[in-house]
Amino acid sequence: MTYKITSLARCLWKDEGGATAIEYGLIAALIAVIIIAAITLVGTDLSNMFNQVANNI
Repeated sequence: MTYKITSLARCLWKDEGGATAIEYGLIAALIAVIIIAAITLVGTDLSNMFNQVANNI
């Protein structure tokens, strides 16, 4: 019984599939944060530009 538990623990320890999934999740989250920041900055600048155009007209 102890051998089976030890063998299972070694098998799980060597399995890196979960680590890869976590890494892809972190990359996707980082990309999402960058996209949100870029949209926020561009949106603010674009809004200011349209306000200036509207005021000049």
